[in-house]
Amino acid sequence: MKKIEVVLADDHAVVRMGFKLLLQGTEDIDVIGEAESGEEVIKLLTKLKTHVLVMDLSMPGIGGLETISRVLSKSAPPKILILSAHEDAIYPKRSLKAGANGYLSKRGAPEELIKAIRQINSGAMYIEPTIAQKMAIDQIGGNSSPVDVLSEREFDVFMALANGQSVNRIAMVLNLSPRTVGTHLYNIKQKLKVSNQTELALIAIQNGLINP
Repeated sequence: MKKIEVVLADDHAVVRMGFKLLLQGTEDIDVIGEAESGEEVIKLLTKLKTHVLVMDLSMPGIGGLETISRVLSKSAPPKILILSAHEDAIYPKRSLKAGANGYLSKRGAPEELIKAIRQINSGAMYIEPTIAQKMAIDQIGGNSSPVDVLSEREFDVFMALANGQSVNRIAMVLNLSPRTVGTHLYNIKQKLKVSNQTELALIAIQNGLINP
């Protein structure tokens, strides 16, 4: 039996160890690599090919959405399963729009992770049922978040700013010029009708994107 090869990306070594032990206990899944940041994911995938990348969104360095974009720009990229603590509808929608093949909550049952990896590897999408329900309710009810108006790049910059990063730091991490980040910041402020970084952080907190 050809095994499904998996790379785990999470900035917490204990979390990676737990998931690795779970997956190594199956007959058809093999963990062939680990990374603790988006940058490490990119470097690792230049050295090896894997079937599925299981990745957290909240890691140091480049954001999860930017990592998805860079991974998918490679030739023959792996399927991407997001395994995140964010359970609101905003992050799943953003992740799937960026090109991820599935989204799973870290609070989900262990067997859900195994099921998701197998399903994604077969070419199907996988969204944890409770999260899929939230997304459906939001869509049916017409519920939207203020940040829905932001582009993918603006959202990355918005999250970095909300987490207290400086323009120069964001420019370095996202491989942009400070001037470009400044332009994104201006557009973000205009779209969200705010005047400073503190107000951006407040919007992020109110929408469950960061912890207060």
